[in-house]
Amino acid sequence: MDETYIKIKGVWKYLYRAVNLEGNTLDFMPSAKRNSKAAARFLRKVLKAQHTQTPRVIIVDKNGAYPVAMDTLKQDEVIGKATELRQSKYLKATVEGNVVLARPL
Repeated sequence: MDETYIKIKGVWKYLYRAVNLEGNTLDFMPSAKRNSKAAARFLRKVLKAQHTQTPRVIIVDKNGAYPVAMDTLKQDEVIGKATELRQSKYLKATVEGNVVLARPL
């Protein structure tokens, strides 16, 4: 998962966005904070949507909040234990600024 910093009505916010492997936007969420709670809240939102299948891999940047968010979601059984979190600076280069939900289980 990744995010960008944008100004909305004069206030700076982090904009989380999820895309699939084809680059189609699945969902987005503005947030005042960039922490594990915000990351977990966004992943919950994306994963409970009817158009989203459980991903096999979630590709994110090196932000330390993402492993904590994934652990929380796995403990709460929102996401399966088999779902892999892959942190890489380059794997998601084609969709920079986005969560990439790779192939369903």
